[in-house]
Amino acid sequence: MGHLASSYFTLIALLLFTPRGVLGATFTFVNRCDYTVWPGILANAGTPTLETTGFELPKDTSRTFQAPTGWSGRFWGRTGCSFDGSGSGSCLTADCGSGQLECNGAGASPPATLAEFTLGTGGQDFYDVSLVDGFNLPMMVQGTGGSGLCASVGCTSDLNQQCPAELKSSDGSACKSACEAFGSPEYCCSGAYGSPATCRPSIYSEMFKAACPSSYSYAYDDATSTFTCTGADYTVTFCPSTPSQKSSRDKTPMTQGSGTGVGTGTLTPGIGTGTGTGSEGAVVYTGTDPSIGYSVPASGSGSGSGGEAMLADGSYLAGLAMGEGDSHSHRTVCNTFVYSVSFLIIFSLL
Repeated sequence: MGHLASSYFTLIALLLFTPRGVLGATFTFVNRCDYTVWPGILANAGTPTLETTGFELPKDTSRTFQAPTGWSGRFWGRTGCSFDGSGSGSCLTADCGSGQLECNGAGASPPATLAEFTLGTGGQDFYDVSLVDGFNLPMMVQGTGGSGLCASVGCTSDLNQQCPAELKSSDGSACKSACEAFGSPEYCCSGAYGSPATCRPSIYSEMFKAACPSSYSYAYDDATSTFTCTGADYTVTFCPSTPSQKSSRDKTPMTQGSGTGVGTGTLTPGIGTGTGTGSEGAVVYTGTDPSIGYSVPASGSGSGSGGEAMLADGSYLAGLAMGEGDSHSHRTVCNTFVYSVSFLIIFSLL
């Protein structure tokens, strides 16, 4: 019996002290939009599918999945969906074309805001939020509990409100990329423009970059758009700037927290390095969103303040998406529970 107790103790110790990166990562999806979002999940070739490939996420709710180490793939939010009782249907934006609630190995139809991940095998994770396939809704990614820079990245601006007329989808529900709208090699970074040296930012990608400095704006926007973290869990938040339930009383929007990043600055009319706005030919920037035409919001990692935000499904982890609460509180509760159960098992075996 003593040998059995020792074996249990060794197993529990290994579980408790194994580095998080070796066990993969937890992904939590949070919907702060004023409407239902239907997230889609696509695993890259050679990596396993997660618990689901598509699901419904009503407003003010969250859902969590476990991904194994080495997993890679992408997430996005579908909007304007209609599914019957058997799960058959389609979506207005970012539809995966499966005809089902589950995407079943199909990707998002542009325009779509994408969150892309590659989990390291005991090393760094790589992640980004991409607008290369266009934009359909705001999205933010935050890593918690990891080591390294672990920046919060994404796009909090609603680009649909100031999308140039030539990039708008037919009903204005999404904003196309220049590649999808025009199909020319210089916008698609293909053919003679298929390298970092020949494919340069366009006025359209610069508009996206000015509004969302940490997001991919075109195919070779790697230097300011790919981020790393080691051993973290990740929260993917849709419409992150929407006020939470607890702050709706004073109408104060949620913020990402304090920290260093791109910084702020006044935008001047004209065409330049991507920090300005203006017009060129048929391109006219319109809209009232302050991210374009007035100032570029700061981005970067930092700490926020405020209490925990419990969503409709009772999740406190979702409050971490924009710097709320204690980033280690859920780990403390889990660790306390595991330790308590472990000692009870060992005591009963002695």
